[in-house]
Amino acid sequence: MHSHIYKKIELVGSSSESSDKAVENALAHAADSVRNMDWFEVVETRGHVVEGKVAHWQVVIKVGFRLDD
Repeated sequence: MHSHIYKKIELVGSSSESSDKAVENALAHAADSVRNMDWFEVVETRGHVVEGKVAHWQVVIKVGFRLDD
């Protein structure tokens, strides 16, 4: 069985639509420069409130990616 070594990076994604979209935005942008992304974990979620409504989401995620052999 082949074992893998992973590295984790922390990203902050943002969106005015939803927390899910904030995660998707962070992953899509990271995919331009990070290879072998395999998983993510949500570390923190926060938002900006305007007139009693959510105006903007920010989500901190840690992304795990496999290091090349």
